[in-house]
Amino acid sequence: MAGRYGRPRSVLRMRTVAGQVFLLQVAIVVLLVAAAIAALVLQSGTDSEREARNRSVAVAQSFAGAPGMEAALKSPDPTAVLQPRAETVRKGSDVDFLVVMNTHGIRYTHPMTNRIGKKFVGTLGPALAGHVVTEQTTGTIGPLVQAVVPVIGHDGKVVGLVSAGVTLSKVSGVAADQFPLLFGSAAGVLLLTTGGTALVSRRLRRQTHGLGPQEMTRMYEHHDAVLHAVREGVLIVRGDGRLVLANDEARRLLDLPPDVEGRQVAELGLDPATAALLESGRVVTDEVHPVGDRLLAVNQRSTDDAGGPPSSVTTLRDTTELRALTGRADLARGRLRLLYDAGTEIGTTLDVVRTCEELARFGAARFGDIVTVDLAESVLKGEEPGTAGPAVAMRRTAVGGEVPDGSLYPVAEPVHFAPTTALGVRLPVGEPVLEPDLAAFAGWQRQDPERARQIVAHGIHSLIAVPLRARGVILGAALFWRSRTPEPFDEDDLSLAEELVARAAVSIDNARRYTREHTMAVTLQRSLLPRALPEQSAVDAAFRYLPAQAGLGGLGGVGGDWFDIIPLPGARVALVVGDVVGHGLHAAATMGRLRTAVHNFANLDVPPDELLWHLDELVTRIDQDEGTEATGEGAKSPITGATCLYAIYDPAAGVCTMARAGHVQPLLVRPDGDAEFLEVPGGPPLGLGGMPFDTCRLELPEGSSLVLYTDGLVEDRDRDIDEGMALLRRTLGTGPGRTPQAMCEAALGALLPDRPADDIALLVARTRRLEAARIADWDVPVDPSAVAQARAAAVRKLIEWGLADEAFTTELILSELVTNAIRYASGPIRVRLIHDRSLVCEVADRSSTSPHLRYAATTDEGGRGLFLIAQLAERWGTRYTGDGKVIWTEQALPDPARVPVAAGGPGR
Repeated sequence: MAGRYGRPRSVLRMRTVAGQVFLLQVAIVVLLVAAAIAALVLQSGTDSEREARNRSVAVAQSFAGAPGMEAALKSPDPTAVLQPRAETVRKGSDVDFLVVMNTHGIRYTHPMTNRIGKKFVGTLGPALAGHVVTEQTTGTIGPLVQAVVPVIGHDGKVVGLVSAGVTLSKVSGVAADQFPLLFGSAAGVLLLTTGGTALVSRRLRRQTHGLGPQEMTRMYEHHDAVLHAVREGVLIVRGDGRLVLANDEARRLLDLPPDVEGRQVAELGLDPATAALLESGRVVTDEVHPVGDRLLAVNQRSTDDAGGPPSSVTTLRDTTELRALTGRADLARGRLRLLYDAGTEIGTTLDVVRTCEELARFGAARFGDIVTVDLAESVLKGEEPGTAGPAVAMRRTAVGGEVPDGSLYPVAEPVHFAPTTALGVRLPVGEPVLEPDLAAFAGWQRQDPERARQIVAHGIHSLIAVPLRARGVILGAALFWRSRTPEPFDEDDLSLAEELVARAAVSIDNARRYTREHTMAVTLQRSLLPRALPEQSAVDAAFRYLPAQAGLGGLGGVGGDWFDIIPLPGARVALVVGDVVGHGLHAAATMGRLRTAVHNFANLDVPPDELLWHLDELVTRIDQDEGTEATGEGAKSPITGATCLYAIYDPAAGVCTMARAGHVQPLLVRPDGDAEFLEVPGGPPLGLGGMPFDTCRLELPEGSSLVLYTDGLVEDRDRDIDEGMALLRRTLGTGPGRTPQAMCEAALGALLPDRPADDIALLVARTRRLEAARIADWDVPVDPSAVAQARAAAVRKLIEWGLADEAFTTELILSELVTNAIRYASGPIRVRLIHDRSLVCEVADRSSTSPHLRYAATTDEGGRGLFLIAQLAERWGTRYTGDGKVIWTEQALPDPARVPVAAGGPGR
């Protein structure tokens, strides 16, 4: 065979199987020998290291335990006593150095006298604790192992240290002497195994005829394909009329027995014409021969022309089903076209009812005359389908085609398939039902006998019912009825209906799951948003929140917009509005995290710019954490792009301080109706990190309205954001006197699109001012005697406000706060009382040191004042200002009816 392909017959020809086996065996032997040598070399190195450790430890321990060692160490000149001994032992024990040192690591002995008195290089801590230390290091004399052992005095304490060291080269000489013998033995083994391998390869070459792997693989694949995979019959007949080979297809077409190889063609039981053709060996092309109930196209060629042995090769092809297949192909193309069109017309939206209507409309126009779709009640609500069974409650969801009056259940009618019918038994378990002749009343009429008679009377004569099944659960059922089409449904129609319904079921289930996710997101977001505004006297507020319209190509659905009104100490209030980029559960959950963070930061009572800085740091950390948790299913979406506007309004001074992070500008509507956008310095969106935020501080007239909103209100796919902001300004600036509720309705009425693609959060806050009579403040001299005067002034003011019952508690709180300010802070000191929904007491000083609550010991002179304040006041804390701090307390008023109303209007 090798000569036939023009290649020399040499065992060294490595393209042959034998040559490649030879190379493989030699490579294995070489690898084994190399591995053995490497293992011995590594073992030699390990033994050398172990020997070095044992020798250094033994020498060091022997010298450390020698008699007179303690006395030598405590002598006036330890070096003079120990250096000769150490050198004698070092030379006798064949170690490289033997060093005696004190407990501070200062050498008393060393082979090199210039190093005596210098600090030892190595680990001494364990040895000072009484343990033996060995370590491998590289010194000036090369790689070595050194041991450090303690010298124990008669009192059991460590009085000195002894270190001995041996280089690895000194103990590895014995192993190195064995390497020539080792390598010689390996070479001998390699030569012997190579010779044996050559003999085995020569025998293998003779058996494989010098063929290469690719040639042998190709010959086997061709032979196997001809025998089993070729869908044409192949016969090889020798010149003497004996059958040499018949593949599986030839056996099937000619109905040949199993043991046909080697038998005469005349003995195979073929018809005379076919047997004569095979024995003749003549050349034929597509000659048709009837064999049994088949028509075979026969092709036959001789092998003599190719230089092979005298024989003929015959191929057989079955042409019986060509005509039938042509008709079936046309029918299959029509059905494939039907399924393709169904994929483009069914499931165009993520709406369950709409998808069912599309299935009914398409099926009535292209497959059945009338189509009805029934869904489980839970599926219509977006929930997971219940357990399949005849008791599952369904409702007619869609009807397609012209339905005769009084025949089929109308839309929205409850549907229950009776367990005594095939529909009630087979549909709940996922099996379709075919009723080719309804007029035969084969049992389907037991569902509703009266309605069944009307169905047949109106000409509806055939039915296919297919369960809507997705992910292994039953969502409902689709029923196809024929009335105008005379042909009844058959088995082919049933398979087509199953395929059509299977595709529609996936779309319905996707719509159901989207509905469930949207409902969950809406529920989650509404649970995270404030359900009612807190009680406070600073502003009169109203709000609106509208989620985006679901099903807008992925742009709709619940998003991450939020708003908040947070009461702050000193009758102040924080107004917050924010927006997280994106929609769905991730955006809603992120919004909840940011809203909670804003509440926590607000409790620290920090300025707006500092709060946004903390929030920006938090968002950056969240993005980093979610980036590291990415999986093969895809990285989690970062929340960079969240925006926020934070404002603090003080009703006592009428001052509002604001800062924003990438958010749209707020709108201010003055009491006279004039509206303008406030120029709040803009900062980057949250999560970018590293950029500072700036604040805007302005005094607002009483009755001014702050309008905070998200971009979903002013921006739409058909309207630019600048145009939307201009429209908002014109809408809310048309006239004075409108309430926050009326302003919310006006803004939504003018700007809300028909199908909003983004969330909308709107917060309108009309400012109030605290009456001057409800605020009392005065300066306190930095004099301990002024504490009594401050208490007396506070009591008079409380009696004036009708809060005499709170006088005793307030005296205690004020006395402690003023005393602490006089004692620990620097002046001036200012006291302020605010009569709001609670009684607020504030003491301001110029110190930035914040007091801390703690438990005072029984022997402490102080430390109990703040503990007393924490017990008497409902809340207390510290607020930092530009020139110091304010310590405040809040006391709950016992009679809410006496809570004052701010000048801006009624409380909310």
